[in-house]
Amino acid sequence: MGIRGEVFSSKASVGKRTYFFNIKENRTGDLFLNMVESKKQGEVGFERHSIIVFDEDLDVFLEEFTQAVEFMKKSRKPGRPRRERDE
Repeated sequence: MGIRGEVFSSKASVGKRTYFFNIKENRTGDLFLNMVESKKQGEVGFERHSIIVFDEDLDVFLEEFTQAVEFMKKSRKPGRPRRERDE
């Protein structure tokens, strides 16, 4: 058995949204990617959405994700402002 839990974490904050990229380990020692979007709701609450990608699916997921991102970049409307990361 491995160490379990979170083994790596990074985040990107943009406006009211924060994206977390967490690599976690399950009880059998397998790694998986947990991506979470957290969006502020009102004064005290947060809305959270999560997706898990297992290690064995990562290559296919990354290939399709990259295609989707490239499509979005090519399809951007001219003059539309892009948000910068919060520091």
